[in-house]
Amino acid sequence: MAGYLENYGAGEERREKVIKTAVISAVVLLVGAGILYAVFHNYPEERQTKNFFALLEAHDYKAAYALWGCTEAKPCRDYDMAEFMKDWGSPPVQSADVEVLDTESCGSGVIVDIQAGQAGDKKLWVERNSRLLGYPPFERCPQGNRIHDFWRNLRYRLHGRSVPPAGS
Repeated sequence: MAGYLENYGAGEERREKVIKTAVISAVVLLVGAGILYAVFHNYPEERQTKNFFALLEAHDYKAAYALWGCTEAKPCRDYDMAEFMKDWGSPPVQSADVEVLDTESCGSGVIVDIQAGQAGDKKLWVERNSRLLGYPPFERCPQGNRIHDFWRNLRYRLHGRSVPPAGS
């Protein structure tokens, strides 16, 4: 009769182990997906900004101007090629010196904060749908984002930079 109760409760233990493994796997998957989303959410906009600076470095100002949605044939109403050259023609920017400091999603676009070597700290607006560049309509997103601010401050501290004030 010893064999009769030998496997009593073995099915329950197996079921608990399967449930525990499934829950831990789901949590790890969600955390991993959240981290990937946070890191790569604004990646296309960052690439477009770096592409702009690479065109400036190559002195291909017509192509760089086209990233703003403007061409010589159809210049932007408030931003003609002469004005563009005044802003971006000098000092020369080395694309190797370009570093994305921060990106902030805001409505239909992204504010990309760039450290551009000799050119200094620049902020650009990249429209999400068209990937067109422009100057940001505001310094920081007006609706604010506490999660973004937390990650931004953490990144600044990890890179040994002082955290800018909330309004910048």
